[in-house]
Amino acid sequence: MSFAWANQYEPKTDFTKWIDEKLPLPRLVYSAIGAGYPVPRNLNYMWNFGVLAGFFLVFQIITGVVLAMHYAANTEVAFGQIEHIMRDVNYGWLMKYGHANGASFFFMVIYLHIFRGFYYSSYKAPREMIWLLGVVIFLLMMATAFMGYVLPWGQMSFWGAKVITGLFGAIPFIGEPLQVWLVGGYAPNDSTLNRFFSLHFLLPFVILGVVILHIWALHIPGSSNPSGVEVKKESDTVPFHPYYTAKDGWFLGLILTFFATMVFFAPNLLGHPDNWVEANPLSTPALIVPEWYFYPFYAILRAFTGDLTIPFTGIVLIEAKLLGVIAMFASILVWFFLPWLDKSPVRSGAYRPLFKKFFWVFVVCMAGLFYLGGAKPEEPFIVLSQIFTAYYFLHFLVILPIVSQIEIPKPMPFSITEAVLGRDDDAGSPPTPPAAGKPDSDAPDGALQPAE
Repeated sequence: MSFAWANQYEPKTDFTKWIDEKLPLPRLVYSAIGAGYPVPRNLNYMWNFGVLAGFFLVFQIITGVVLAMHYAANTEVAFGQIEHIMRDVNYGWLMKYGHANGASFFFMVIYLHIFRGFYYSSYKAPREMIWLLGVVIFLLMMATAFMGYVLPWGQMSFWGAKVITGLFGAIPFIGEPLQVWLVGGYAPNDSTLNRFFSLHFLLPFVILGVVILHIWALHIPGSSNPSGVEVKKESDTVPFHPYYTAKDGWFLGLILTFFATMVFFAPNLLGHPDNWVEANPLSTPALIVPEWYFYPFYAILRAFTGDLTIPFTGIVLIEAKLLGVIAMFASILVWFFLPWLDKSPVRSGAYRPLFKKFFWVFVVCMAGLFYLGGAKPEEPFIVLSQIFTAYYFLHFLVILPIVSQIEIPKPMPFSITEAVLGRDDDAGSPPTPPAAGKPDSDAPDGALQPAE
């Protein structure tokens, strides 16, 4: 966000002037996260999760690099190396537990970050690119986390890798060769572990690069805000530092308190006990499940139990396994199209009464999928998975487009200042917008003009 009222960086000493001339890194940082970056004054705590996600990404990279120094990607010794790290490496237990639980906290804040985007329509113009890059980051996170889950080479690591890589075999014609190429054989082995370890080490740096693009794209239109109204003047904003650095810092300290509590007192709470048993290809676990942050998409995968056939002929068009794979990937890929599926001129769910109701139904649907992804593949869980999966796609492909066309939004504030203070004399608007009116095509976010 670049405004005339943004503070400009002014180096004070000869050394900082020389640095600014040769390598203007301090100017870049000042413009990105300092007093030179104006931010809407009405951001609530749901806007803290981006900073938290950045912290946990850096934390995962640092702990991952340290763990990689002591790990061996070999099926004969991988499981023992984890025990070696835990018992013999100085603070190895802290690195291992911090890395494992850091992944869970990383996904927690990312899910909250995404759901904030759903509610406040952060995917709408002019922020489409920010959203699209965010979805790319999420997909890279999923791939990185899956490969990392395989590295301890416990029972759930092995069988999780076997099940997930086996999904590629459902793709017609190229599926089996693709699966063999990815795994390095017909079952997870040394080649699999080496490839996954290499990619697990590489992808976080790719994520970091996309995060930089994500932040760069954010600074072009500027941050969104709970009202959905764009910044109009200086009084609508405050400098990022010290206001939001203090707010983010306090919230980060709070989350780290919970994180430290889990690492020190319940480090295996979110893990699966079977993964503390060394991988055995001859012993299948009673229930094969991924980590908790994959549960919704695993539930969607398992919801498809029957083939798609031509009626009355028995001819199979798409096998159930392939249907599940398509639905699982489509459940994330549909997010790419949200900027064009939701055509409402109003961003914030706070001013969209009908949208808000369906949003909370969708939250319940996602909570159900989270539970069902870790449940046994039996009735009534299978039927419930099918119901929730159907609603998941209906929400994005049917409900959201229709609601965006038919709902009548509430009157919106004329400016961010009015949203915060209840009045804005400079905007020339009454303290409380009228209940009736018509959409103003020139006003931001479909603000309503006063009724005549």
